[in-house]
Amino acid sequence: MNIAIIVLDTLRKDAFDEHFDWLPGTRFDNAWSPGAWTTPVHASLFGGAYPGELGVYAKTETLDCDRATLAELLSEAGYTTRGFSANANISSAFNFDRGFSEFGHSWRGTKYKDHIFDWGNFVSKTQDQGPSRYFEAVYRCLTEDVDTLASLGYGARMKARDLGIEWISGTDDGAGLALERVRNTDFGDDEFLFMNLMEAHGPYTPPEEYQTTGYTESPSIGDTIGEGPVETEATIRQAYDDSVRYLSDIYSDIFTELRRDFDYIFTLGDHGELFGKDGAWAHNHGIYPELVNVPLSVYTGEDGVSRRDDLASLLDVHQTVLDAAGIDAPSRGVNLFEPLPERDLVVERYGLRTNRIEQMSASDYDQETIDRYDTHLFGVVVPERYYGYETLDGFKEREPSPAGVDLCDRLDAARDALPTASVSFDEGSVPADVQDRLEELGYA
Repeated sequence: MNIAIIVLDTLRKDAFDEHFDWLPGTRFDNAWSPGAWTTPVHASLFGGAYPGELGVYAKTETLDCDRATLAELLSEAGYTTRGFSANANISSAFNFDRGFSEFGHSWRGTKYKDHIFDWGNFVSKTQDQGPSRYFEAVYRCLTEDVDTLASLGYGARMKARDLGIEWISGTDDGAGLALERVRNTDFGDDEFLFMNLMEAHGPYTPPEEYQTTGYTESPSIGDTIGEGPVETEATIRQAYDDSVRYLSDIYSDIFTELRRDFDYIFTLGDHGELFGKDGAWAHNHGIYPELVNVPLSVYTGEDGVSRRDDLASLLDVHQTVLDAAGIDAPSRGVNLFEPLPERDLVVERYGLRTNRIEQMSASDYDQETIDRYDTHLFGVVVPERYYGYETLDGFKEREPSPAGVDLCDRLDAARDALPTASVSFDEGSVPADVQDRLEELGYA
């Protein structure tokens, strides 16, 4: 049994519905994520529990929970486990390679390997030195104890990407390389493949032929906290949609390759993106429905599209994979192909990342503002198809719930029943080069 989980990072459900009509499989239109950003959601996918139960969320971003990960369980059962991630959060730097026999990164991920010159740290420390700093960097690549050719190659790729110049797999953020890896891999029996593709994530820089606006950035930290970006909502949304169109096209090529070898292909978004709702942008703050009502499709070999409206969770992917592989292990999820139970689902957000707090402090945000955004927020989805969620300005509902459905009470009951792992907060544990990549992606 060959199983693939493909995460299309930051893909909104409405964008999925518009641009992925070609994708066959069973679509779960009422699927929800346990969180609104990458790290806790992937922890849940791998661990089969809520982020708070696993102790992997803001301020505790390393996958060091005691529970065996999905890749570890599959590996123990004799599976070949392969991973590829274009997201700096889901990398070996944060132990997300646990259980994988091989785990690759996009070209930017080469910075996490030993013996590569630390370009990210160098660039961040020499911002005021002008173009001449690159001569120093080249000299250091030649003279320091690093892999000279690999270091020079990485630096050239980084500069070419920043200038919008195509380099090997093009200007995408790793999907081209993912396609090459799939085409060049001789998959056998009992294979597990995980991939995270970042083309829908900011900055919105698809190949030039897909760009219809001059905007190729994404809202900055200041935009997400202040009055918003200078560019119009329509411009930013169009830049995002341009990226999604490219993602759809290249994932169609990847999927065509995968369907030859895999019995199950799970295609999902980990969270969405905001474009000014209640003054919120990107996905750094809040648990709005546009962030956590996510796309989920499961292909099992049949053409065409079928749809399910019953309440599903990304946690259910974990249990469905275990059942497909014949593995008995703890999971909060249920099998997506069995009748889904009547249950309330929780959405969690545990404040700000440690390095985001440090950056806000360095940018002269006062403590009151930092404390406001460093707030724990929870939401609840109920089988009656209603979603209630906390915001920085109070409790809201996606649409008014009828008499007899008290979402505040349901949220309190679900939250009280949810255990939270006791963990130590991370303190300055993010390597400088990883921090640089996270800043580029708007996470810090």
